[in-house]
Amino acid sequence: MTIFLQYLADHHVLFTFLLVGVGMFLGEIKVKGVSLGAAAVLFLAIAISAWGVAEGVATKSTPGHGGIIIGADVGVIGLALFAFAIGNSSGKNFFAALKRATGPIIAMVAVLSFAAATAYFVGRFVFEMNPALIAGTFAGGITNTPALAAAGEASGNEAMATVGYAVAYLFGVLGMILAAGLALRAGKNDTDAPAKITHMNVRVEREDLPTVKTITEHMGGKIEISRMRQGETGKIWIPAEDDVIRKDDLLTIVGGLDVVNEAVKYLGHESSHSLRSDRRMLDFRRIIVSNHSLAGRSVAELDEMLEEKWGAKISRVRRGDTDFLAIPNMQVELGDRIRVVGPTYKLKEISKWFGDSTRGLSDINPVALGLGLALGYFIGEIEIPLPGGAHFAIGYAAGILIVALLMGYFGRVGRLVTALPFSTNQVIAEIGLLMFLARAGTNAGPQIGQAFSGGDWWKILILGMIITTTVGFGLHLVQRGIFKMGGTQLAGFIGGTQTQPAVLGFANARTGADPRVAVGYALAYPGAMIIKILLAYIVGSL
Repeated sequence: MTIFLQYLADHHVLFTFLLVGVGMFLGEIKVKGVSLGAAAVLFLAIAISAWGVAEGVATKSTPGHGGIIIGADVGVIGLALFAFAIGNSSGKNFFAALKRATGPIIAMVAVLSFAAATAYFVGRFVFEMNPALIAGTFAGGITNTPALAAAGEASGNEAMATVGYAVAYLFGVLGMILAAGLALRAGKNDTDAPAKITHMNVRVEREDLPTVKTITEHMGGKIEISRMRQGETGKIWIPAEDDVIRKDDLLTIVGGLDVVNEAVKYLGHESSHSLRSDRRMLDFRRIIVSNHSLAGRSVAELDEMLEEKWGAKISRVRRGDTDFLAIPNMQVELGDRIRVVGPTYKLKEISKWFGDSTRGLSDINPVALGLGLALGYFIGEIEIPLPGGAHFAIGYAAGILIVALLMGYFGRVGRLVTALPFSTNQVIAEIGLLMFLARAGTNAGPQIGQAFSGGDWWKILILGMIITTTVGFGLHLVQRGIFKMGGTQLAGFIGGTQTQPAVLGFANARTGADPRVAVGYALAYPGAMIIKILLAYIVGSL
């Protein structure tokens, strides 16, 4: 086996591919309905690298250090791609949630600060550990490599900090996966799931002559009136905002099931007559947005163009596996599948205008991807001065995430489309995550072996468990108990607070990449990254 291990040590690219393939095969195995998912790649990498140490195998690029270690650039590229894709796909939702989530973010900072204080006092006065070891254990318990760098710099003892990090890291991942699993179990009763979009036909009974705009505003903008017919045999058309609704008019209402039912009661009663079945003059079609000049525009902008050109409008937007009501301020992205209602004989022309190419589902938009990665990396490496002449940087991952969030939020800058298709972001995120986990696992393997050969490993392990448990329990207590955060979003929030892609991968696998998971992760990640670096620096300098 030594020959085989040495071969892996000498062929990093092959080893990376092997870890991804075999690791994900193992990660898909379920035990009582639970699987590790992408985290299995991390643990497999740790095991093989530690095995290499036992067999005396070393990578040529790291002479004097045992174990099979994948090059650092693999991890850098992987984490950079992952951070960009997560931020880009969550930009709009992140900033919308940020307006109503100031409290949860402040509470997250408080939980992490309490965990750091607990780590210092237990480590210093109960286990009599070195501050460098405590700070490294804190970084491992919260699985944050930039925090480890800060701990080593502040304490002046990087080796000691690394030992603490390596021993605490494993439970830091497993413990938070467990915490995310508990959140997802509670998430079965979530009330914040996106409403299933449906349609109903309603016969109007009101006699006060409201306009279409009056009705939609009364329903909080949560419905669309996609078709209208006056009387039994009148023509069917797409109503404008100022069209007057009269008694006995027939309308097609689109929206979430609950609000559509409410609108039907408000207007009259459900009708058995279907306006959609009469397609002689008016029809609908699902169209893929692949025209770059239209991506990043709002539904209101596109509706204005459609009305002017063809008398058509958008009624729904399908992104990934989720249907959304086409509300005016919703931003349309490349790869979205929109439902357009318009004149039957004009739909082919409308499809051509939007592009309607499957390329829109997978276009990586290399200009936006490359520029976003470069700018984010540059921002993440900027050194910020601290009192006493010290300094820290938020790290390339946080820098890239911040830039990607802004690019996803704005959607386009001039003629440059800055938002990648949803499906493309999903693929890039998964590839990046697996590359990062392969590198992180092989890097931690030799260090874990060294740590367990020492006499204080059990102290580090217990302290790391205390740190991870404190953060996990504290997030559950505060976010569920005080802010009533849904369990599905909390699972992503836990992964973001832990700045741990493996936790996010686990939550995505369990939920089928529910968008609320990504929102929770992106909401917590930037602030968590910065505060954990600062806390590790403070603990290491005490």
